[in-house]
Amino acid sequence: MDKHPETPEMPCPCGSGNALSACCGVFLSGRKHAPTPEKLMRSRYAAYALGGYGHYLLETWWPPMAAHLSQAELDRRDHGWLRLEILEKSQHGDDGLVEFRAWYRDGNGETRTLHERSVFKRLNRRWLYVGGEIF
Repeated sequence: MDKHPETPEMPCPCGSGNALSACCGVFLSGRKHAPTPEKLMRSRYAAYALGGYGHYLLETWWPPMAAHLSQAELDRRDHGWLRLEILEKSQHGDDGLVEFRAWYRDGNGETRTLHERSVFKRLNRRWLYVGGEIF
């Protein structure tokens, strides 16, 4: 079974309106690094929405914060992610912030919302997710 059954021309799950191959796909494949905190956040959302991208999620997490996570755990697609909305974004030097809402369907079929203010840091010219405050 193909671990990544998506097609390059399918709409990107991040909601940009672009094809996956022209959007988050270039980051998920490792061909490029996300140039901004927002693009990293969108690509991480796409990784969760598609499932099977645990390696990408680990590679883009601030190392001390991901110490107790495994690729197998992050590969799982536990929720049906429905939509992403960026509420606020900022970048000051090597620090970034993205506040978002993401809608998903839980295991009981209920639609839920995740509202988070995510913190990002740039290390060696690469943006990494540090953590976030959930509302």
